[in-house]
Amino acid sequence: MMIYKKLFSYTSLIFALTFFSSKAFSQLTLPNPILSGFYPDPAICKVGSDYYVVNSTFSFFPGLPVLHSKDLKNWRQIGSVITRPSQMDFMGETVSRGLFAPAINYHNGLFYVTCTDIDNGGNFVVTAKNPAGPWSDPVYIREVRGIDPSLFFDDNKAYIIYNSNPPDNKSLYSGHRTLRMYEFDAVNLKVIGEETLLVNGGVDISKKPIWIEGPHIYKREGWYYLMAAEGGTAVNHSEVVLRSKNPRGPYIAYEKNPILTQRHLDPNRKNPITSTGHADLVEGPDGKTYAIFIAVRPYEGDYYNTGRETFIAPVKWIDGWPVINPDNEEVLYEYPVSWKEHKFKNSIPLNGNFDYKFDFKDSLNSQFLFLRTNKADWYSLQTRKNYLTMNLSPETIMGAANPSFLGKRQQHLTSEAIVEMDFSAKQDNEKAGLTIFQNETHFYYICKSVKNGKEVIQLFKSNPKTKEMDLIEETSFNEPVKKVYLKINSNKDKYSFSYATKKNDWQTLGKDLDGKFLSTRVAGGFVGALYGMYTTSLGVKSTNAAQFKWFNYSGNDETFK
Repeated sequence: MMIYKKLFSYTSLIFALTFFSSKAFSQLTLPNPILSGFYPDPAICKVGSDYYVVNSTFSFFPGLPVLHSKDLKNWRQIGSVITRPSQMDFMGETVSRGLFAPAINYHNGLFYVTCTDIDNGGNFVVTAKNPAGPWSDPVYIREVRGIDPSLFFDDNKAYIIYNSNPPDNKSLYSGHRTLRMYEFDAVNLKVIGEETLLVNGGVDISKKPIWIEGPHIYKREGWYYLMAAEGGTAVNHSEVVLRSKNPRGPYIAYEKNPILTQRHLDPNRKNPITSTGHADLVEGPDGKTYAIFIAVRPYEGDYYNTGRETFIAPVKWIDGWPVINPDNEEVLYEYPVSWKEHKFKNSIPLNGNFDYKFDFKDSLNSQFLFLRTNKADWYSLQTRKNYLTMNLSPETIMGAANPSFLGKRQQHLTSEAIVEMDFSAKQDNEKAGLTIFQNETHFYYICKSVKNGKEVIQLFKSNPKTKEMDLIEETSFNEPVKKVYLKINSNKDKYSFSYATKKNDWQTLGKDLDGKFLSTRVAGGFVGALYGMYTTSLGVKSTNAAQFKWFNYSGNDETFK
């Protein structure tokens, strides 16, 4: 102790403790994206010290994941909003239809999610006392015509705000939309009174702004702030803000809009983050404002396979206006913050690089998605033997039904998916294996089957013109082999496909195949690629089944190292 006093004065000690304490707190960084892979159209609410995010899922099921965090870095999925086929299903719809752009609110002990079922019913509201669920059956709000509804609670009143048609349904130009609002009865879940037109076209209709959408209203220091996206969800995406002293307007646009965009930056910059927009604001643990929003990570130009992801950036209030990412031109891959980290035990990581295995011990992990609904009649978990049985269904992933498919998001540009599978085909139409799936007409499929009496491993590529699968590689076995390992690797715009009959004894079936074929730019739509376990009998009834022992996913992007 005496030696310590000689080395440090009391003032120096206080400074040192303060310094090291602040360093300890500032070591936490928020990574981008905070939700990697296909997690588009995020909306967030804060309840006490807890944060809840919901995202679009389109025609995948369960619909609208609910993710929980206490530090805005570590997230875990606690449930989904649409979990029961009786709530809704998406049969007959392509993968980019279904559920568009949810919003989440909390008021008087109740959680609200508003969303659009684009082809069936339109805009709806569901509620829950616990964000993990169960959520109520949807209540459709027929008067709210358009997409992207969100709620705003203002003391004893509530409002529903949404993207809608141009005035008198007469477009002045392609992409001409409006933002509109009704007062909303949050108890009986219905609109009150007359519709109010808030914004026509965008912040400056003389410039023909397109696709004003994803609106949210916030109240701060007597002002009502109306924030929305403009420019569409591709490279011209942006976020804009207007304000008023009355929730019904008139709203005046910020003269320095947009408050977030990357469209003016060099598209050839290293490791770009592009197409930023569709934002929502929230108070961080430090009392400051943060924005979550969608963006993409292209590997070249506007080519990306991982879909639209959820990002975060700080917000500064400048002259009474919120500005997202004000200290940087580019959205960063990391932002340091000054609060403690809160990790969840036994949770699957949703950002950064990671590697994990699903072993099907007791239940399907929430990371797995079905197509359109969960009939639960073509799969079963053999919990004592730790494997997943998937029956061969006549339905295929090229159709619009519920095929025997379980997919997990591709969350990295450089990634790998491996399965161990037991399967013996009886007919050449019976196939089981692993797919990398972007949509009904853009996928690859490595599978085990039989041909001319011999067991084979086949590699197919979907054909968008014929809407069939083209066989591009094949190898046969001289003797029957029941157990196989199948692997798909992604390396930005290249995908490789391998198989093994002994663990890690990999044989390449297809190397460096075209990954741009799986990109949003080529395939279209709004979703990202999924690795999927897939079994099918190609339109013919079958009593056969495949058993999957485990599914392993790993991602290793350079930007996260």
